[in-house]
Amino acid sequence: MDLPVLPPLAPMLAKPVADIPPGLHYEAKWDGFRALVFRDGDELEIASRTTKPLNRYFPELVEGLRAALPPRCVVDGEIVVVHRGRLDFDALQERIHPAASRVRQLAERTPAAFVAFDLLALGGDALLDTPLDERRAALTDALRGARPPLHLAPATRDLETARDWYGRYEGAGLDGIVAKAPDLRYHPGERVMLKIKHERTADCVVAGLRHHKSGPVVGSLLLGLHDGAGTLQHVGVCAAFPMRRRRELMDELAPLVLDDPAGHPWAGGHAGDGATRVPGAPSRWSGGKDLSWVPLRPERVCEVAYDHMQGDRFRHTARFRRWRPDRTPDSCTYEQLEQPMRFDLADVLTPPPG
Repeated sequence: MDLPVLPPLAPMLAKPVADIPPGLHYEAKWDGFRALVFRDGDELEIASRTTKPLNRYFPELVEGLRAALPPRCVVDGEIVVVHRGRLDFDALQERIHPAASRVRQLAERTPAAFVAFDLLALGGDALLDTPLDERRAALTDALRGARPPLHLAPATRDLETARDWYGRYEGAGLDGIVAKAPDLRYHPGERVMLKIKHERTADCVVAGLRHHKSGPVVGSLLLGLHDGAGTLQHVGVCAAFPMRRRRELMDELAPLVLDDPAGHPWAGGHAGDGATRVPGAPSRWSGGKDLSWVPLRPERVCEVAYDHMQGDRFRHTARFRRWRPDRTPDSCTYEQLEQPMRFDLADVLTPPPG
């Protein structure tokens, strides 16, 4: 491969802010796998955010991007899977499978798409030091007439349009807005973009904890919500406590620790059994991490902040806000969760111009 920008290369990243700032370039924030695509003729490499190659997991993308991209280029974007008009992160996760036969099967059943939003090189020219406005114009021109699985990410300089996208696009599975300075150069691995994500709150049952890697203090709290049948489902965790607070939480929760977990709602189950979602089941996503947990009597309720749901659980780690002694555990149900308005992703993933 002989390109002016070569792998390994870390993509440019974003830092969170509370509101959409004025006067910037805006794009939707895609809920997929961040990836850089390097193409030099027949050679094409799809690299993950951590610079690992992804070609073997997305053979249909390799073939499709080789046909759709300019002969020599480096493109930044997101790998997504669309199902029933929404982004489906669960289906996307399943694509990372060790068995080649399963990979081929999933490539046909849940084909992936690539949403391009930045151009790092074109032909023999490196564009890392080129302002964003010029990179975007070059990307739009380079993708003119391209076809799926390649898509050009919508972009705008209009603040009101960005605010409208922030509200409407969530119904298609997108999770916010990314804002960039129009004159921004490309800074690999640096958090120089801005991201504005949705945040909501929910009252959850604290039904367990995991120890921190440093020792017997709280690493994370295991959260539950009751479904329509009254079953307590594991919906995620909240973490990121200061060390002093981890020790305090350990003392606070010590009286709730169950020496015999037999009566716990999550005793004897395993994640994905179709009836009760519980923590602790190892998978290829655990990366060898210790997933053991300490069961607690499910008596305490806390309020957490979260961005959005992935199926019936929190998509990302929730953020602890406060204890809710005024709430009873059985009042913590899925019904309290705000449901975004449905929005068909086909209205977002329009073909590139031309």
